Amino acid sequence: MMSTLHRIDGENRMIVKGAVDRLLDLTDQIWTENGIREITKEDKEKIQSQNQEFSMEGLRVLAFTFREIPEEHLLTAEDEDHLVFLGMIAMMDPPREESKAAVEECIKAGIRPVMITGDHKDTAVAIAKELGILEAGWKAVTGAEIDQLSDEELDRRIEEYAVYARVQPEHKVRIVDAWKRKGRITAMTGDGVNDAPSIKRADIGIGMGITGTDVTKNVADMVLADDNFATIIAAVEEGRRIYDNIRKAIQFLLASNLAEVLSIFCATLMGFTILNPVHLLWINLITDCFPALALGMEDGEADIMKRPPRNADDGIFADGLGFDVAFQGIVITVLTLASYFIGHYLEAGRWEIVNSPDGMSMAFLTLSMVEIFHSFNMRSRKGSIFHMKHQNKYLWGAMALSFVLTSAVIYIPVLSSAFGFERISALEYDVAIGLGLLVIPAVEISKWIRRKFA
Repeated sequence: MMSTLHRIDGENRMIVKGAVDRLLDLTDQIWTENGIREITKEDKEKIQSQNQEFSMEGLRVLAFTFREIPEEHLLTAEDEDHLVFLGMIAMMDPPREESKAAVEECIKAGIRPVMITGDHKDTAVAIAKELGILEAGWKAVTGAEIDQLSDEELDRRIEEYAVYARVQPEHKVRIVDAWKRKGRITAMTGDGVNDAPSIKRADIGIGMGITGTDVTKNVADMVLADDNFATIIAAVEEGRRIYDNIRKAIQFLLASNLAEVLSIFCATLMGFTILNPVHLLWINLITDCFPALALGMEDGEADIMKRPPRNADDGIFADGLGFDVAFQGIVITVLTLASYFIGHYLEAGRWEIVNSPDGMSMAFLTLSMVEIFHSFNMRSRKGSIFHMKHQNKYLWGAMALSFVLTSAVIYIPVLSSAFGFERISALEYDVAIGLGLLVIPAVEISKWIRRKFA
């Protein structure tokens, strides 16, 4: 409700606009074509009926009243009473075209959208149904009805409601708190000063950059430059992509480093040297670093917005990441050890556990190749890389760079001498590449098993 003072036809008149039902409670008279008269019960019923009809069509309705004000009178809250009803204005404020699609995507992503508004309940319900927010089985509730509920009752029933109408700032805070007590991560968006307390209380407060007040934008965690709900969904998708890529890079690095540790450990137990410290340093700086950085540039997977939100309490090893790291680390270790023994066999013509220059060169090359090829496995933690429709040009570039530099270390005399490598034959080189490629089907099979029996 808002009141303004105007000079009209030589008289001071206070014009009051606001919700129909609120102003009718403060109205004593009505302006008709025959002049001003007392407002009757039938008048109010007719006005409310028309208001409901407009609201059910999704129109926002404002009522207008006035009152004569004496000269040099300072307006107070008490003046907003004994008003004369003038009429109503019904306004169409259609949702943006992209909003319905954004709500659909929101629901597919396991995110529950709710509407919190000061509009009439019927207006809010009509718009919520149009957008797909109010689905079968969900209800609408008003601020007055919320006042009748204790915090315990509200907590018990909060998930029943998808629309909250005719709410005040304190109602918005109670609604946010109730959802948080349910263990939900809450995001609240708004543009007015009355939205600021609930935006600040939510886990993620979202302000409007164009229409939002400075107070709202200052308390918000995120400000929308375009005031578009669809942008929030885009931000959720981007956040999921970044989180996925971080986990992919971590899994790749942990599996690779675990393989290096296990290879050294097993070789030490068997009494031979598989790699020198300088070899491990090169692998960590070149073969691990570039692909891991490239994985951070991976596009979002096709199902990224079809997954339910992750549990906020999940650790980095949740969802089987710890098992994947262990399995993949063991696979890489086995391939590296196999390459060492094959390299010695191709050099000496016999199988034996001894220090072998060719075996060391082969193990280094295989470990490097395995990690390069394994980075492609990490483009998706669960999906097959052969079904991915997009390419990661950064990963291809990282692979090419790592491939060239690793080969250079073995075949350029100055570098191979510095690293203590033997020049290996074309056959040995091809065997090392072949062993490196085996990591792809090994991981693909494990992914298939998880998808099949998950």
